[in-house]
Amino acid sequence: MAISMTEAAANHVRRSLDGRGKGVGIRLGVRTTGCSGLAYVLEFVDQPDAEDQVFESHGEKVIIDPKSLAYLDGTELDFVKEGLNEGFKFNNPNVRGECGCGESFNV
Repeated sequence: MAISMTEAAANHVRRSLDGRGKGVGIRLGVRTTGCSGLAYVLEFVDQPDAEDQVFESHGEKVIIDPKSLAYLDGTELDFVKEGLNEGFKFNNPNVRGECGCGESFNV
């Protein structure tokens, strides 16, 4: 099982943690919501929980809780800029469908 980040995503995480002044990485998880069932959740992590899985890419850590790992295995986290918009993009091989608004997905 593995989660990875592109260099662009790792650079964005590094800048965000530096601006925040603390933290060991970001948590990527899923929650039940939306019209397709699941949505991604990102948050800063100051101290991982004992049961968390920690993955490192380009010097930055992505922390995943055991429940979310089943839905996220193989996911690559990217950071993209498209016109005036920028944000994280989730390249998740487990996704079978997404809602029309792009807020949720199912596996």
